[in-house]
Amino acid sequence: MTDFSTSNPTPNVPPPWYKQFWPWFLMFFPALAVVGGIITIILAIESDDGLVTDNYYKKGLAINQTLDQKQHALKLNLTADADWDQLTQAISLRLNGNLPELPARLTMHLAHTTRAKQDQVITLFLSPDKNSYTGRVKTVQQGNWIIILEPENQDWRINGRVTLPKQNKWHLTSI
Repeated sequence: MTDFSTSNPTPNVPPPWYKQFWPWFLMFFPALAVVGGIITIILAIESDDGLVTDNYYKKGLAINQTLDQKQHALKLNLTADADWDQLTQAISLRLNGNLPELPARLTMHLAHTTRAKQDQVITLFLSPDKNSYTGRVKTVQQGNWIIILEPENQDWRINGRVTLPKQNKWHLTSI
């Protein structure tokens, strides 16, 4: 009896598929697309950008009111300069313009340019010397912020843009 396995090996037997280059090369790109798709879905779910509003019609109508508030602030020649202390998160604001009487409280909206969840509403109180307003900010993330300042009756509105924490002096205008 002859043992064919040792005496006459077959020279053209290909290696198994998993030891060859081309199957792995052809599977790499679809697998990469699947992994990229999963990462994209995870990022989309975890990072809500908050840019789309549910009630766009009311937001559109509110633009006219905002324009009226800015026009009124422009007529009153209103500006504000604020100092922000990073350590204590305290704000000291001086309001300038042709107001007959300074309001007892002002509302400051500190709005992040892309993350609505980080927005803050700060109430500023008139100091006893009747020259400035003071308030306190919660801890803020670094980035670009929009500041909107208005009285409680929302008669006028001034705004500005700052980059935190780089800027600790803020200037707000009616333009």
